[in-house]
Amino acid sequence: MAAVRLFLSDVMGGLRCVSHNALAMLGLAAVAAALFLAHRPDLRHDLEGRALSWLLQRAEQRVAQDADAEDASALAELAEPEAIQRATAANPKELNRQQAAVAYWIARRYNVAPEPISRLVQEAWSVGQHMGVEPTLVLAVMAVESGFNPFAQSHVGAQGLMQVMTRVHHDKYAIFGGQNAAFDPVTNLRVGVQVLRDCIRRAGSLEGGLKYYVGAANLSDDGGYGAKVLAEQAYLRQVAAGRQVPVMSPLPQATVQAVAPSAAPAPVQAVPVAAPPAGAQQGGAASGANPAEPPPHRPEQVAVLSLH
Repeated sequence: MAAVRLFLSDVMGGLRCVSHNALAMLGLAAVAAALFLAHRPDLRHDLEGRALSWLLQRAEQRVAQDADAEDASALAELAEPEAIQRATAANPKELNRQQAAVAYWIARRYNVAPEPISRLVQEAWSVGQHMGVEPTLVLAVMAVESGFNPFAQSHVGAQGLMQVMTRVHHDKYAIFGGQNAAFDPVTNLRVGVQVLRDCIRRAGSLEGGLKYYVGAANLSDDGGYGAKVLAEQAYLRQVAAGRQVPVMSPLPQATVQAVAPSAAPAPVQAVPVAAPPAGAQQGGAASGANPAEPPPHRPEQVAVLSLH
């Protein structure tokens, strides 16, 4: 035990000696640095500036951290974990190869996110197959009608992705909770496919059905609407088949036939209230072909009204 106490005593003495020497060296270094800086005011000012800058940065960081903590607390009070259920989105990687190719192509062509487009592609395939309407036709109608803007509205009241006349087809929206469901992309798609199928069935052909859908059933010309939809559908078919289709592929330009004036004023009949002005097309509230074009004119949908 005496040997252990002697050993510990020597160790403690050595540590005190080393500590004293280290403190002495630090003191000498501090004195030397102070003397050196006293003769070099430029270095002293530079060090002071750097020290002040560091202190200010630290203070700003603390303020920012406090603000972030407050923002996080405020956002936490609004937390709603079930909000994801309202999102119209799907992971493109969960789609099959055909659908994923179509979703990515549409996303690039119309500058929209692939996740919501993937959900719409899924729904177009599901509802289209259920109702006997080709999915690429459903997507082509959405492209030409609204450019995949779920909040689009025409001047005559056609709303949503497929520009359905909400007031006319309010009964179809009733099973989805009411007319405001027109702005739910999936609901608008489902109702729109039903209306499109009815139009095709009533007209007896795809081209005639598109003419009914755009509200040009009583006109001699649909302003090129059908040609645009079918051209877009052709692109989508090629993409679905695995072919490379440029995202800037053009669509046919809208055309309006001039109507010769009649010799005598025509009696009032169930005809569209106004014909589209020259240079305008009979489409929905937004054209997917060229975002720079003004919103096209959509005549009164007499044919679609008669389906109600």
